[in-house]
Amino acid sequence: MEQRFNMQQLQPQAFKAVLGLEGYLATTDLPKTLKELIKIRASQINNCAYCIDMHTRDAIRNGEDVHRLLLVSAWREAKSFFSEEEQTAMAMAEEITLIHQQGLSADTYARATAVFSETQIAQIIMAIVTINAWNRIAVSTHQQIGQ
Repeated sequence: MEQRFNMQQLQPQAFKAVLGLEGYLATTDLPKTLKELIKIRASQINNCAYCIDMHTRDAIRNGEDVHRLLLVSAWREAKSFFSEEEQTAMAMAEEITLIHQQGLSADTYARATAVFSETQIAQIIMAIVTINAWNRIAVSTHQQIGQ
């Protein structure tokens, strides 16, 4: 698959706007591990190899266990490897990424309110929105791994 064009070069203001969301996420109190798990899970759903590669590498650099990363796509069957907060955030990532199915369900939202503050829930939602924007850019432009 050949890269189509470089969004950053062709539309720098739009790219800068999405980078602004990343800048916001860097200021949140969400743990880096949690943010990377969200990014990886959404990217798996969206089949974004570029983002899966980037965020698994980032997670490993941040000290994440490779074994856990291998289990992200099967986290429901590997619950003992993930905290309640991580499981809830990955469930949110799935439901919001697949918004056309049901959106963030009442059940998952209730789970979220049991382990996160409203501010953290809002931050998680913005993390999911942001990675979905990046996934759509990378997949649509055939962004190549390593670039």
